[in-house]
Amino acid sequence: MSPFAMLEKRVVGVCDWAKCQNGLRRPCIMAKLAVYALGGNALQSPTTEAGSSAEVLAKVMSDVIDLLEMDWRVVITHGNGPQVGHLLAMDEGGTHALDEWVAATQGIIGHQLSTHLQAILHRRRRPERTAVLLTRVVVDENDPGFSWPTKPVGPVLDATTVMSADWDIAETIHGPRRVVASPSPMTVIELDVIRQLVDLQAVVICGGGGAVPVALNDGIMRGIEAVVDKDLFSSTLAVELDAHALIISTEADAIYRNFGQKNATPLHELAVSEAKAMDAEGEFPKGSMGPKVKALCDFAERSSDGRAILCSPGNVLQALRGDGGTVVVK
Repeated sequence: MSPFAMLEKRVVGVCDWAKCQNGLRRPCIMAKLAVYALGGNALQSPTTEAGSSAEVLAKVMSDVIDLLEMDWRVVITHGNGPQVGHLLAMDEGGTHALDEWVAATQGIIGHQLSTHLQAILHRRRRPERTAVLLTRVVVDENDPGFSWPTKPVGPVLDATTVMSADWDIAETIHGPRRVVASPSPMTVIELDVIRQLVDLQAVVICGGGGAVPVALNDGIMRGIEAVVDKDLFSSTLAVELDAHALIISTEADAIYRNFGQKNATPLHELAVSEAKAMDAEGEFPKGSMGPKVKALCDFAERSSDGRAILCSPGNVLQALRGDGGTVVVK
């Protein structure tokens, strides 16, 4: 059976039952589930004017509706790099911790996505409703990510800010940006709630900014000042939900070999072993494409029959058919 054919199969729920019109009970047919991960840079670029974000948002909505029309259930996750950096810059007095600002961006971006998507669902008379969920994820306080900040937040910095700001700053593909600690995600706190919302046919918007990082000690939860990578969180969530697909929607239309060079080549199918070898050779920058490739490899290895896909907004159908984007395979 081909990977695409495996995606098309439906799973009969053992515990979930629905009533037929004649009152008889029957097993409920559960649709395929996709975790659709949207980058924060796609909604608010660190370099371009705000006008481009409206076009990207329209393409994202088109992707989600296309998936729903194909009888997929959809969970949307999103990044927050530019947005959380903007909030940090405004909070000069440090009145809120970084994890609190991550929570704030979940509400801001979740509201934006939900409002647009709900209007489209209403116009199309679809049964789904949106649900925005504050989401937390457990991290290890001893994670090496705290010693080596790599997660870009905020806009590209000018030379004066680079010289004067008391921040960790790194060069990214867009230019110099502030970077913060980014530990690996371990366990999604709200996993059962997400499952129940999906069962209720909600389009769940969750895990904003990679979810709010927390530490658990003797059952006591405490916020951690960091930003978890959205793609690594999305992979963890997709595995725990047993999703049929992890779709990373980003500015790049595919994974490339020799990206940014004259001999750049798009790779429409990429084996996990080859992706890891390319990463070891420095093909994928750690603050941008590196975590995306790592997340796709992780899902491809840990999922039983799910597809790990990278594509640009508006091209999800082509990517599912194998006509665009990149599919990472075992």
